[in-house]
Amino acid sequence: MQNGGQLLVKSLVALGARKAFGVPGESYLAVLDALHDTAGKLDFVLCRNEGGAAFMAAAFGKLTGQPGICMVTRGPGVTNASIGIHTAMQDSAPMLVFVGQVGTDMKGREAFQEIDYRAMFGTVAKWVVEIDDADRLPEILSRAWITATTGRPGPVVVALPEDMLTSQTAAPALTGPARIAEPAPEAGALRDAMALLASAKRPAILLGGCNWTEEGKAALKAFAEASDIPVVAALRYQDMFDNHSPAYAGDLGLGLAAGVRKTIAEADVVLALNTRFGEISTEGYTLFAVPNPTQKIIHVHGSDRELGKIYIPQIGIHAGPNAFVAALTPVKGDWADWRARARADYEATFALPPQPSPVDMVEVTVHLNKVLPPDAILTNGAGNFTIWPNKFFKFGPKARLLAPQSGAMGYGLPAAIAAKVAHPTRTVLCFAGDGDFQMNCQELGTAMQAGAQPIVLILNNGTYGTIRAHQERNYPARVSGTDLHNPDFTTLARAYGFHAERVETTAEFAAAFDRALASTTGAVLDLNISPEALTPRVTLSQMRATALATQEKK
Repeated sequence: MQNGGQLLVKSLVALGARKAFGVPGESYLAVLDALHDTAGKLDFVLCRNEGGAAFMAAAFGKLTGQPGICMVTRGPGVTNASIGIHTAMQDSAPMLVFVGQVGTDMKGREAFQEIDYRAMFGTVAKWVVEIDDADRLPEILSRAWITATTGRPGPVVVALPEDMLTSQTAAPALTGPARIAEPAPEAGALRDAMALLASAKRPAILLGGCNWTEEGKAALKAFAEASDIPVVAALRYQDMFDNHSPAYAGDLGLGLAAGVRKTIAEADVVLALNTRFGEISTEGYTLFAVPNPTQKIIHVHGSDRELGKIYIPQIGIHAGPNAFVAALTPVKGDWADWRARARADYEATFALPPQPSPVDMVEVTVHLNKVLPPDAILTNGAGNFTIWPNKFFKFGPKARLLAPQSGAMGYGLPAAIAAKVAHPTRTVLCFAGDGDFQMNCQELGTAMQAGAQPIVLILNNGTYGTIRAHQERNYPARVSGTDLHNPDFTTLARAYGFHAERVETTAEFAAAFDRALASTTGAVLDLNISPEALTPRVTLSQMRATALATQEKK
């Protein structure tokens, strides 16, 4: 016999869970007790806030393809964690959130910290379930794991009543995860899709989503290059395709460059592969007409619920991305110039002039592209500063980007810590604005305790730059609520055991970054950035203008 908490933890170990991120709570003490015996097999990463823990779990799931495990207490704990649940859903990232619940004899009375989790997370998570009977723990846990990882991956919230976790059960623990094969494309639909691509004059591939394997990404690259078809990534999924490939043509992200937009707008056939057609990647659902796009769309997705959800495809194929690309054979057409123009427009976005700032991020990004290892992991939260890792870094086949499709501030630092937990020997670089950093700066303590210390670049301009730019455009000379009076970030970082430096000028950056790379305890570099250097009227407008000027010269 064992209690429910022990059965849960044994089953998680059998499923392959190796890390859990969380904040302890009295509502799941039986689980914490069971984790006492799993050191080295399933480790609990102690976080400072449930929001940070949930971000870490969401990022871990996105990076590894396994569900990120988050454990939080009931009521205030899970409400703090809700930001990470929403982020995992919008990212299509696998995640399991275990939350304590009031005892079954207390339910429905608005007991201390009681929440109806199905009502609260029913529209945010992929599935919400409460386990009232310890004997059913293996059954429901297996279903939760499968639900989180298959189709369109996403977060599953599992509520654990306190008395269920302490009750005794003879149910055997799970022995391993079920093997669920990706759905493969139906032969006739695949044939029709290839014929439609072959008939195109200006084909394009739009890719996104999780669940990609290394083999799947390599197969897609081989197909796109052999077929001379330009590939555009959905918002913050540019790391799913080698940016150095002649087939890569940019991303449909924030600050959309004119040339990248033109590639999709002028395409006559778009192979939309594993993407869910989010608001940003469709320019507010205007890049494709709703519901019948001008472009002929071949939509391929592992979840049948995404097919026809917004746009009526010419051909909809229910298939996983890896199974689909494995079945592809190159197509040939008279569009080599089209692919070359799309690539040239992408390359033109890198031709930015110097920025009006003591630390010029144009030069910083050029330097980072040269010195970062090929398997570096970049992370960011939300703000205008994200254009630097998202627009001006070229992701090779081994590099990764962890950035929230939800636009959540505070994601970057927890994501970087999760990346170091998953891959301790890889270089992990977090980009953070000064406001963004302070959303979760206390998680430096988590990094210190877990020995998972990344490098953090704080682009410190003393303002909430994105909102400030909107204010100046919509309410000129009436700026309010966006100026920041910041602490000494280097003193704060040193208190958490990090190497830390203030970088005043561009000339100081290279040497400071070398010291950051050499640090065995992570590093925080506080960059002196002018407010004018991080607003769309400077960087994003210049990026658009550069791309347009390049097109006009052709």
